[in-house]
Amino acid sequence: MILADGAYGDNTQFRQGLDDRGLSWVLDVKHATSAYAEHVRPERPDYQGRGQPPKSRYREDPASLLEFALTAGAGAGETVTWREGTRGEMTSRFLALRVRPANVELRRAAAKQDRELNLCWLICDWPEHKDQPVKYWLSNLPPDTPVADLVRLGKLRWRIEHDYRELKDALGLDHFEGRSWRGFHHHVTLVSVAHAFLTLERRRADRRPRLRAAA
Repeated sequence: MILADGAYGDNTQFRQGLDDRGLSWVLDVKHATSAYAEHVRPERPDYQGRGQPPKSRYREDPASLLEFALTAGAGAGETVTWREGTRGEMTSRFLALRVRPANVELRRAAAKQDRELNLCWLICDWPEHKDQPVKYWLSNLPPDTPVADLVRLGKLRWRIEHDYRELKDALGLDHFEGRSWRGFHHHVTLVSVAHAFLTLERRRADRRPRLRAAA
């Protein structure tokens, strides 16, 4: 499972590369990202009998993810709690829609291959006190994926940021001052092993109360 922020999610070549490798992903994207609705299909012009037969292509103009969300409306969302925070349960309202990402590069590739654009999940974080969503994700997970799972994975990137901060501040990832690739590789390897050890120790500590209760 690949998770990434908008710097990667808005990169068409990055998303396509993940698809080509058969990898599952949930990626942050911007509200202006363009897409078609699930039901929109490419159209093939009538063949006039001369030259190469025309290929199918999309005739309609795509809409932004923000427009999809506003069209669906806040009432189409559902409340999801994705984890327990330091101040209690973290809960918000989320929309989950099926769309076809449709920026220029994707439309050109689809027309060249004479195929439909791929269907994806659009997940929108739309708090009840907001007039529009505050966060957007796209995902290529299967169409029967529960909304709660989509939200949990989209929100899981906080863990990556937390781990990266711990690697730098607590374990010295950014303390390397050498000049060789080999030295840097050794440094990063040792820091990563230390972080893995601490992570396993935390997980073992979290299980202890449950083990005692079971005993």
